[in-house]
Amino acid sequence: MTPANVLPPEDDQDAEIIREFLIESSEALDQMDSNFVALEQSPHDTELLATIFRAIHTIKGTSGLLGFKKLEALAHAGEGVLSRLRDGTLDLDAEITGTVLLMVDGIRQMLVSIESGHSDLADDCAAIRSRLLEIGMVARPPVLATDLPVPSAVPAHPDSANLHLADNTVRVDVNLLDRVMNLVGELVLARNQLQQVGRAEEHATLLQVTQRLNLITQELQEGVMKTRMQPIANIWGKFPRVIRDLAAASGKQIGIWLEGKDTELDKTIIEAIRDPLTHALRNSADHGIELPAVRIRLGKPVEGRVVIRAFHEGGQVNIEISDDGGGIDPAVLKRKAVERGLVDSDTASRMTDRAALDLVFLPGFTTVDQVTNVSGRGVGMDVVRTNIEKIGGSVEINSRLGESTTVRFRIPLTLAVIPVLIVTAGKNRYAIPQPNLLELMRLNPVTGRGVEWVHGAPVCRLRGNLLPLVFLTQVLHLPAATTGDGTISIVVLRANGRVFGLVVDSIHDTQEIVVKPLGKHLNNLPIFAGATIMGDGLVALILDIAGLAQASGVVGNPGERVRSETVPTTVTPRQRSHRLLIAGLDERHRIAFSLDHVTRLEEFAESAIEWSDGREVVQYGGRILPLLRLADVLGLGSVPPRQLGMMTVAVYRDPAQEVGLVVNRIVDIVEEVVAIQPSRSRPGIVGSTVIQQQVTDVLDLRTIIQMHGPSLATATIGLKESA
Repeated sequence: MTPANVLPPEDDQDAEIIREFLIESSEALDQMDSNFVALEQSPHDTELLATIFRAIHTIKGTSGLLGFKKLEALAHAGEGVLSRLRDGTLDLDAEITGTVLLMVDGIRQMLVSIESGHSDLADDCAAIRSRLLEIGMVARPPVLATDLPVPSAVPAHPDSANLHLADNTVRVDVNLLDRVMNLVGELVLARNQLQQVGRAEEHATLLQVTQRLNLITQELQEGVMKTRMQPIANIWGKFPRVIRDLAAASGKQIGIWLEGKDTELDKTIIEAIRDPLTHALRNSADHGIELPAVRIRLGKPVEGRVVIRAFHEGGQVNIEISDDGGGIDPAVLKRKAVERGLVDSDTASRMTDRAALDLVFLPGFTTVDQVTNVSGRGVGMDVVRTNIEKIGGSVEINSRLGESTTVRFRIPLTLAVIPVLIVTAGKNRYAIPQPNLLELMRLNPVTGRGVEWVHGAPVCRLRGNLLPLVFLTQVLHLPAATTGDGTISIVVLRANGRVFGLVVDSIHDTQEIVVKPLGKHLNNLPIFAGATIMGDGLVALILDIAGLAQASGVVGNPGERVRSETVPTTVTPRQRSHRLLIAGLDERHRIAFSLDHVTRLEEFAESAIEWSDGREVVQYGGRILPLLRLADVLGLGSVPPRQLGMMTVAVYRDPAQEVGLVVNRIVDIVEEVVAIQPSRSRPGIVGSTVIQQQVTDVLDLRTIIQMHGPSLATATIGLKESA
């Protein structure tokens, strides 16, 4: 809860004190929700009890000093119960836990009322307070704020480390951070423009100065972003309470496990995903986990298990909500969709299981026949997907019938500065957010690969599947450009769980751009998510991939169309799907390696190279980045840079080492199944494969980094040949 600026105290100092009280009390209550649920599992945890007691006592004492008597009385009644629990004269049970949690909710409501300028709540929660007094048998007057009990007394000599930490912590208004972030965005735009001028002029000094500005801008951008980053635990703290209440209401036994609570996201993203995650969690508990009697009959543990996991991957945050319940039956989904008129029976019969799972995202879809306060209204997962895609994320469901269900969210770290692919259509430039981007491909009718037509719709073949195509010039009503050889450029995208190809006139490089909102008069254009200013000062529109897919008919009601899917080709042990960076070492030699630990793609001026311990290094983000020239490593000799005075570097980072891998040029980023022909004679090369119709060597970066110099620590992962 963020206090609004509506408090009317006459004295500014009083207003600031009340605002601090609201912030600190809200944070304490959020932590208390999870602490009480944890205490229910470990009722004799004295440290946890002392933490809860101190929080309630602080709220009670401060509210008394500020004149919030009703709030003080409610907190005092709860303090009496906690005092008996702490002293061991009262045993914690479900009824006591539930009553104390009601007190927490009552305090939270009173804080909302105070924030709105209405002092204490008119309803003083008399029933809750009475029950707490009865449980705690409180027969003494409220303790004054100055009469602190010995568990919470302030020590005469406070710990210097804690005092130092407090002195170095300040609260900053989010609006101020937003203004600073906007200024950083403008600096990024200026950097992009200066870089473009430097490359065009091929001026060595200007390129060197630009490189220095680039590093400073990156550090400043990262620093400002860190001030806005918050651990995902800020919203996870309430999840144990949500699960406990649902389990109690449904007669189920459910445990919750949280992994990756320290994973950080931008504050704006945190707020945007709070409700979608909560709804998906409630679905896991309500639809996924079976009743105890059913679980016993199936041979499962009587307590169901819900696991929430968050981790960084590929510049995004992945959040997975998994349960060990009954899974989702595709046949049931099809039948319910037909019954509710969402698809016809013929369409349902031809759906793959993967397509059937996507039915849960349709508006109005539900498998529950009886409406409850948790589910059955058919409003839910469609809103979840819509809200997640509004922030450039995606959501998908995987399920194994009778065993488990996993809802996976892919979320961008921030919305202010995003990586995009620049394309052109009708001589105009457009930006495609990278989270929607899967791979790039080209069709050349001369080689036998071209556009085909199925039931009047354009498609192309991609690894055994039919890929629906959308022509950007047609959607935007622009004149199409033609290439002399008839080559067609396609950007393979994902939206609403559907994969399709966007045909563009040409594909350019990737960039980090600053997102600028469109004016109000353009808000009714669903195919655009915003705009940005390019390095040459011209404006490029940012495509909303979900809106583009809907506008073109690729994504819509499954009853209107069956997704073009076939059973995938059998994947042998040597054929695995990899996310690969394709690079060139010279005009003929192409390499590929896993993107798992590639954090950024950079360009450095050759003049920025220095030497340390007999190795080439550059200064990078306040650190010394060792360089490894892959052409030299693979025995190709020194390869001249593609651009005069500049070198292209893939920054590789693992927990032990950061290395700059120097290549001639970046070709592409793809995610596909590769069949590797193994190499036995060249260490560091897993083997060769064909990617985009060209022979490409696949590298094992771990081995390469191990072999070339003791100062390069071992990387933790590489692309290894499967056994």
